[in-house]
Amino acid sequence: MLPSPAGRSPRPRVKLAVIGGGSTYTPELIDGFARLRDVLPLAELVLIDPALDRLELVGGLARRIFAKQGHPGTVSWTADLDAGIDGADAVLLQLRIGGQAARDQDETWPLGCGCVGQETTGAGGLAKALRTVPVVLDIAERVRRRNPDAWIVDFTNPVGIVTRALLTHGHKAVGLCNVAIGFQRKFAKLLGVSPEQVELEHIGLNHLTWERSVRVADEDVLPKLLAEHGDAIAGDLRLPRSLLDRLGTVPSYYLRYYYQHDAVVEELRSKPSRAAEVAAIERQLLGLYADPALDEKPELLSRRGGAFYSEAAVALTSSLLGDTGDVQIVNASNNGTLPFLPDDAVIEVPATVGSAGPAPLPVRPLEPLYTGLIAHVTGYEQLALEAALKGGRDRVFSALLAHPLIGQTDYADRLTDELIAHNREHLTWA
Repeated sequence: MLPSPAGRSPRPRVKLAVIGGGSTYTPELIDGFARLRDVLPLAELVLIDPALDRLELVGGLARRIFAKQGHPGTVSWTADLDAGIDGADAVLLQLRIGGQAARDQDETWPLGCGCVGQETTGAGGLAKALRTVPVVLDIAERVRRRNPDAWIVDFTNPVGIVTRALLTHGHKAVGLCNVAIGFQRKFAKLLGVSPEQVELEHIGLNHLTWERSVRVADEDVLPKLLAEHGDAIAGDLRLPRSLLDRLGTVPSYYLRYYYQHDAVVEELRSKPSRAAEVAAIERQLLGLYADPALDEKPELLSRRGGAFYSEAAVALTSSLLGDTGDVQIVNASNNGTLPFLPDDAVIEVPATVGSAGPAPLPVRPLEPLYTGLIAHVTGYEQLALEAALKGGRDRVFSALLAHPLIGQTDYADRLTDELIAHNREHLTWA
């Protein structure tokens, strides 16, 4: 736990473990830990990853970043999961089962059916869920055995499904995404205010959210944002300005896969996959990380994705361990917040966060334009979780048939066979 204000220890006492610590993205996280050490005082940070060659490069850079910024905490790394999580106050999950090679497949084979190929949405997202959920649950059980009071913060995609799996199995878990904090930072810059002054009415499911209002000093400035900066916002989202004006909301980037599905498919067919782009960036990053003189995150890392994840992770972990009761946007159990969804559905909304976990704030009633799609995708996510937990071709087929981006029996049949063929090594039941 965080030290109390009275009798504060001269050194912080929090231990944090990062599973998937060998990711080339980890230095972004490390940079946030180093800069925000007063918010989350770390005594020990452990990076855990089976890929020791990458882990040593990333771990070495992490130590140099801490040293340059004068952070008093220690950084270590290990391939031994049980040793790494032992005594941790919080465990961050940022793993990718199958690596960029599996992601490349997720983004490629669905295109053959004219369906979006993407790592969190559609058939590719289901494939990732099937690979990931059993591994995450095994990790969570090992965390619970070693230190049952530890919080699990999940950044592993698909965050909504993975978090629902964790919560369904009784783990102390919260899901985290960087979409909301990205909007907060972007809007603050456009408005010329500090990010802390911007309050978002962010609602939906992970990667299926809308900003319904943007409040500064209790005033909703979203109409002003759209009027004065609508072209820039729409350009970043790669959505028509006219759509934002008609909705009066700002959809997440991922709504593009729903609102412009066919156009996105044609675009994806005409260029290399995002996984191929990221793999090339990762090779360059690892070369940079090997330089013993490098002691800060390189500019190239900004092209890797996941902007502001470190700030969001620090804030959330600090609130969970410090019982702050502040408001953050997280993935948590619905529990009646959206009355048209089951209580155990995982939604992405503002919530007060303390040592007991997140408590979603009440929300205004949603219009059918949003409730229909949210309910539809929630049904898919429930079927996806059942397929991930129990396996079987029929369950995979049902999840694909239920997905609003697929929904046709011929496509679902073909995509089921493709999914199993491309992921057989990761599916124990296949």
